[in-house]
Amino acid sequence: MNIILLGPPGAGKGTQAQVLVEEHGLVQLSTGDMLRAAVASGSELGQEAKAVMDAGKLMPDEIMVQIISDRISEPDCANGFILDGFPRTTAQAEALDKMLEEKGLPLDHVIEISVDDTILIDRINARVAQTPEAERRDDDNAETLKHRLEVYHEQTAPILPYYEGRGMLKKVDGMKSIEEVSKQIGAIITAG
Repeated sequence: MNIILLGPPGAGKGTQAQVLVEEHGLVQLSTGDMLRAAVASGSELGQEAKAVMDAGKLMPDEIMVQIISDRISEPDCANGFILDGFPRTTAQAEALDKMLEEKGLPLDHVIEISVDDTILIDRINARVAQTPEAERRDDDNAETLKHRLEVYHEQTAPILPYYEGRGMLKKVDGMKSIEEVSKQIGAIITAG
């Protein structure tokens, strides 16, 4: 079973991916982790990725899709995978579809965890207020979240109609409890 989880920062994609990993034995694929592993491997592809990262540029889609292609060919992905953080653009979605088709792998579910931006910002403000300053991450604040939400709505949200047009997009209410969101996702997976 191969799944893409979509939604803005703070929607709970990572949390729900972990639930799916535990319940279905899938592998959660984080683009950041895959990039770091490719660089650490010293492979030709890893060296290309390192050069792009060192230059502070955005990773070209073809390199990212090749890294994902290599990763999903590994034995631990035989039962399926969850992509969280990719694709971020329609071009990436199309490239991913092409690569999966060439490998004969289905994309079983594309699930959007839908949330209210205002409530996400309220949540982070409450969390910051409750977290001692020494324990806070530098990027754990409302301003950073607002910027990340803007980027998501401008760059990533446009892929939602792409998957909707293919009849693949399912939505869950990310404003519910973690358990309730997990139940909603479980129902989608069970329904096929």
